[in-house]
Amino acid sequence: MSWSRAQLSEHVAIRLEAEQDALQDAWRSADPIGHFIVDDLLPNEQAHAIASAFPDPGTLMQRNSWRERKRVGVQVDEYAPIISEILYAFQEARVLRVIEAITAIADLDADPSLYASGLSVMTQGDFLHPHLDNSHDGDNRLYRVLNLLYYASPDWAEGRGGDLELWDPEVRTPTPLPARFNRLVVMATHRTSWHSVNRIEAEAARRCVSNYYFSPHAPGGIAHAHVTSFAGRPEQPWLRAFMGVDRVVLNLAGRVMPWLTTRNKHRVQDES
Repeated sequence: MSWSRAQLSEHVAIRLEAEQDALQDAWRSADPIGHFIVDDLLPNEQAHAIASAFPDPGTLMQRNSWRERKRVGVQVDEYAPIISEILYAFQEARVLRVIEAITAIADLDADPSLYASGLSVMTQGDFLHPHLDNSHDGDNRLYRVLNLLYYASPDWAEGRGGDLELWDPEVRTPTPLPARFNRLVVMATHRTSWHSVNRIEAEAARRCVSNYYFSPHAPGGIAHAHVTSFAGRPEQPWLRAFMGVDRVVLNLAGRVMPWLTTRNKHRVQDES
């Protein structure tokens, strides 16, 4: 039987609390971006139940451009109940507080609207170029400070692509983190937290449950604002140059029309 949100969140919190000291050390020593990893996060039965409950990729919203290619979804009322339960389990107070203790980031807050988060499915040929996440939440009030990624593809093997890649500030050298089944990755998001997903090479679906955490405090204590900004990979010099211009244009548009982020379709829509 699938667990409830309370059972899932309690299990996650207990795991994190039990490994808190080791995870703090991992976070502090992580390079090039603060992060920590928890493998085998959930009991095998629950992890497989989540994987099996993912919606058909064809029912999800497609994002397809030279920046990225993937499918995403946040309409949790249309999915199997366990999908909503695991998404919001990561937003429970006990989980927030232990991650706050691990990362030493104060006043963490979750996002029930799932702005730019929720589910993602990537299949053969899909990719996500190096990018910086939007600096704020969907209402431009809080700073986006953490990205939580839970991978739900059984038997996902290294060599298939789909690695989460963490880049140095100059976007020259990636550190790959395979999207191993039942793995949780928690990573910092800030002005230099470039990250990507390399191209899916296999005829397989890479499934991910994602959440963002926000805080009223700017990362590093320096106020800033930027929209989601992309860069080309080092082996793509022309695309790299083009994306440099693209970043300037998008950030200018974001400053002139900040309300654009609040109209993003990639969040739970308020029907009231």
